Amino acid sequence: MVFMGDRATLLETGRFVQTRSDEDADTADAETEARHRCAADGGDAESMSVLGSLLLRRGDLDSAEPYLRGATAEGDRAAANNLGVLLHQRGYADEAAGWWRIAAVAGSAAAAHALGRHYRERGDEPAAEYWLRQSAEQGHALGAYALADLLEHRSDVGAERWLRAAAEQGHREAAYRLARLIDRRAEGEAGGEGPGDIAVAPTAEGEGVFDEAEPWYRQAAARGHRRAALHLGAILEKRGELREAGRWYLTSAKDGEAKAACALGFLLRDAGDEESAAVWWLRAAQDGDGNAANALGALHAARGEQQTAERWYREAMNAGDVNGAYNLGLLCAAQNRTAQAEQWYRRAAYSGHREAANALAILLLQAGDPTGAEPWFSKAAEAGSVDAAFNLGILFAGRDDDRTALKWYERAAAAGHTDAALQVGIALLRDGEEQAAERHLRCAAGGGSAEAAFRLATLLDARQPPPGPPALGEPMAEKTECEEWYERAAQQGHRRAQVRVGMLAADRGDLKAAARWYGEAAEAGSRNGAFNLGLLLAREGREREAALWWTRAAHAGHGRAALRLALLAARHGELSEGQRWCARAVELGPAEVAERAARLREALHQELTA
Repeated sequence: MVFMGDRATLLETGRFVQTRSDEDADTADAETEARHRCAADGGDAESMSVLGSLLLRRGDLDSAEPYLRGATAEGDRAAANNLGVLLHQRGYADEAAGWWRIAAVAGSAAAAHALGRHYRERGDEPAAEYWLRQSAEQGHALGAYALADLLEHRSDVGAERWLRAAAEQGHREAAYRLARLIDRRAEGEAGGEGPGDIAVAPTAEGEGVFDEAEPWYRQAAARGHRRAALHLGAILEKRGELREAGRWYLTSAKDGEAKAACALGFLLRDAGDEESAAVWWLRAAQDGDGNAANALGALHAARGEQQTAERWYREAMNAGDVNGAYNLGLLCAAQNRTAQAEQWYRRAAYSGHREAANALAILLLQAGDPTGAEPWFSKAAEAGSVDAAFNLGILFAGRDDDRTALKWYERAAAAGHTDAALQVGIALLRDGEEQAAERHLRCAAGGGSAEAAFRLATLLDARQPPPGPPALGEPMAEKTECEEWYERAAQQGHRRAQVRVGMLAADRGDLKAAARWYGEAAEAGSRNGAFNLGLLLAREGREREAALWWTRAAHAGHGRAALRLALLAARHGELSEGQRWCARAVELGPAEVAERAARLREALHQELTA
């Protein structure tokens, strides 16, 4: 094996411990035992006690018992305690308790601990508490831990004190349980319960308490507690310290903790190493972790390996993870296996999976069963599904029940649903509540809704005074907030916003930018964009190109574009073509355009019949 660095240097760090060879150790133990045996056989009580203890640890109960009884007869309390241990191992619990009592009364903390545990096993909790407290108050770590366990079982607040006392003396399980106790308190103070087996992210209210838990997790993890290593990894991951989190997950996973193997897989996946992630997910899934099985299913589904994905989703479901049934539903739905998708969605929904309930409701709605869909939407929404609340809003809006629809839209919007915030904003605008509408439109626009950005810009635009003529030499005004929102919507492909941004650019004299925005809107199907682009081209003398865009706008129903084409045809002497476009303009309107087109058509008719 090749070591990184000089061995002497490594020894100095304490990573390696200098120990005697096994042969030297056996020789020294044999010499010690022979010396004590000689003294014990000569009647030395202390040597009888030590020798009895050595033999007891070795498992030689028959040889140990006479020495321990001899030392006990001489009043050695350690021997009385060890005699109790020996008798307990032989199944003589009551006799063992008698010797433990003698040793405990004589001041043995270890015996008081053993006696307390004996009484707890017998169901005598008052006696157990008395003796465990005697042991704990003498500084015995095992006694403190056992007392804490008893008090915690009774939900006694004094449990934390003794867990802390045991943990401070290096008790591994006490350190872990103290950290979990602190975590649970922090979760309660933060306003909700986090998952019972994984540490949750710190909040503003509970961050200090989570910081208090971390060193105890670290202490227990350093002593080989695999669950503590898992929780420590979760805390570090949420803090962004991914490298150290991965090390603790790896330590825990190697010790057999399936959840740590699963978490390590997600870390590796996020780092781009899917192959290594799959190895750890496989290990966790084979140990019964449903979350890892789901992750494997998703990995194979993304690769197009549908049968393998389905097998792992079934494994997740069999492991008790309801997400397995939901994912099976998604897989079947993607393959148009609607009946099977509905079956899996129902299974997950009946188990309380809110997104499965929402997906089932959507499936029923698509099948033309809004009555069957509504209770599932309601169940999902009441369970906290934001999408289901929004979908209920759509459902009631389709029934013209605007009041109920708004209630569900508001609920979804309060949880951050962008489209729901837009719908609430539109409803408030309709009712004339501009201030409240603006607040919701800002939320929706900030969440990426192009329509909300456009409506917000329109609302702000309407409040602005009309711009006056620019003064000579006056610098170009900075963009207003409404123009910035128009641009944001335009950049997201909103056609009306693109036309509006083009108009604002034209007003500033930036015809190149105006043409670009009009062109993008026109290519996306905006008839106003096509018409305005035609106007710009016509001003530059490019009538042929302008006519192409006006033709596109007119065919899309733009009356002014049809009138422009009629005037263009009349100017070029194409009277019949002009009449045809006049008729189209009269048909499309609006009234002003229709009136002008009718007069032009009459004039062209007279010209043709003259």
